[in-house]
Parts: sequence; C-alpha cells; structure tokens
Amino acid sequence: MVTPLRIVVSDPIIAPFRAQLEATAEPHEWVYATSGDADELNRVAAEADVLVLSKLAEPADLRESRIRLAHVTGAGTDRVDAALLPADVSICNTGHHGRSIAEHVIMQLLMLRRRALTTDAQLRSGEWRTVESDAATPYHRLALGDTLGAVGTGEIGQEVAALAAGLGMRTIGVRRNASAGVPAGSSFERVYGFDELEAFLGECDVVVVCAPLNDETRGMISRPQLAAMNSTAHLLNVARGGVLDEDAVAEAVADGTIAGVGLDVWWGGNDGLRAPESVARFASLPNTVVSPHHSGHAEQVFIARARDIAHNIDLLAAGLPLERQVR
Repeated sequence: MVTPLRIVVSDPIIAPFRAQLEATAEPHEWVYATSGDADELNRVAAEADVLVLSKLAEPADLRESRIRLAHVTGAGTDRVDAALLPADVSICNTGHHGRSIAEHVIMQLLMLRRRALTTDAQLRSGEWRTVESDAATPYHRLALGDTLGAVGTGEIGQEVAALAAGLGMRTIGVRRNASAGVPAGSSFERVYGFDELEAFLGECDVVVVCAPLNDETRGMISRPQLAAMNSTAHLLNVARGGVLDEDAVAEAVADGTIAGVGLDVWWGGNDGLRAPESVARFASLPNTVVSPHHSGHAEQVFIARARDIAHNIDLLAAGLPLERQVR
C-alpha cells in the first residue's frame, strides 16, 4: 500500500469525470474545489499533494503549499502562472483533443465554403437562392485538390492534415524548426520553418492555426502575413486568440484581403454566459463562422484525459517518472 495522496481538482470541466479520475491503483483523498474562488483554492490546496487544474492566476497563491504535481487538464499551460506554485513542482499536461478539434476545423471550413449560415438564413426566410435562380449566387469550391496549411504540426495539426488529406487536399505545415522535418506518420507533404511563414501562407487555400501561444507565436499572424495570403483563402484559428492580431484579421476579413475566418478562440475572456467583446466584431461579418472555444469538447476527450491524470497519479505515488511532463 502506498501512502494516500491528497488531490485537489479545481477544473470544473474535468470534475464530472470522477469515475475515471479516481480509478487509481490505490485509493486517495479527493477534494473538488471548482467554484473558481481563489480563497477556497488557497485553503483546500495548502496541504494538497496534487492539483488538477486548467488555469491558475492571482489572487490564488500556492507557493507555500506542499503540491508536488500540478496536472493541467489540457495541452496548453499558458493559463497557468507557474510562479504561483512551489518552485520544485512538476507540471504535466494531457492531450487527446486533436481529432475532436480537427473535425471542428473541417466543419467550419465546409460551412465557410458552402456559405452555410447565409444559405440557411435565406431559406428560413423563404428565399430560394441557387446558381440557377439567382445569377449573383456563387458556385461552391471543392476541397479536393486545394492546399491546407497547418501552423503547428503537433497533435492537432497532424489530425487536421489527416482529415484534410481524406478530402483529397494537399497538406503542408509550418513549425519552429523546419530541419526537424515532416513528423513521422503524418500526412504533410512538406514542412516550412517559422522564418518561411509568408511563403508558406502564399501557398495555402486554407490556413489552420494550431500552434501554442508563447512569446514567439504571439501576434505571428498580422498584416504582413495576411497580405501574403491569397484573397480566396480562409483562415481558421483553434489555438489561442493571441496568435492572431485581432485588428489585422478583422480588417482583412472586412476588406476582402482574405475570403473569411472560422474562429473558435478569442481575445479576452467570457464573463459567465456573456461572450468576449471581440466576438461581436466578427459575428457581424457574413464571411465568418464563430464558436465558443468548444472544438475540443468531445466527451471521449475528457474520459481519456481523466485516465491520463489517474495514471500519472499512480506514477507519482509509486515514485516513478511522470508522463507528459512539461516542467
């Protein structure tokens, strides 16, 4: 028998999957503190061994706690201020979201290309507009034979490329270091480096942003990069809002520099059920498809993530090396 650990879960999204979280080899003490109240978290996590979280910011402060493992419930750790944790804490993440996000990308792409929202609204209002009945109605454009480029060639980028290849699209990617080559087993025909970003963008009919947000990627898609894109190209972002320059993208969509955007991530956060202010700016444009950062919210994703977290807790309890450790 190992010594039971005290585990605090602060992420409300993973909390419903307690059956998978608590399916550890040995029983542990589990505390669910998902209200978002910093004082509650400071209190219950002070004596915790493990913190399962999606974000951490002031006024929460766990530097004096005994936490040994901070397990992020997704892949991105940009919303976790590591300075608020003990200096020697291990930080791990988890994935499994690639397929779910990739399906969302393909959905948004086809909605944009088939003008799904516009035609739906027309038909609901009683209008019948096709290339036969209305000369101003544009023809569809097939995905077949077009080039999809993924900014980021990790789990999400590779899953997007695989689905796009299934539609008959040519797929290319861009990563920090092109010398690392095409990821093994991926569908990418070619991979560019970040220093070749504008040449990469000019080759694409569809650009999907799925790179993590960090100092190198913040604002990496701005006016010069948008100008390098084809006017018929679509831009989809499933990474973080900050990878794109909000003003530049809004202007490019409005003035026809690019054909349109699909956005699942935003600038600024929501206030409960109220969307970020940036949403209204894009929702008013006809060549956009918007969603509330839910592209990865498939039930299977969270089941798999909860199992990963339980497995890492087993490893911690047994004194073995952790998996997916980022610090």
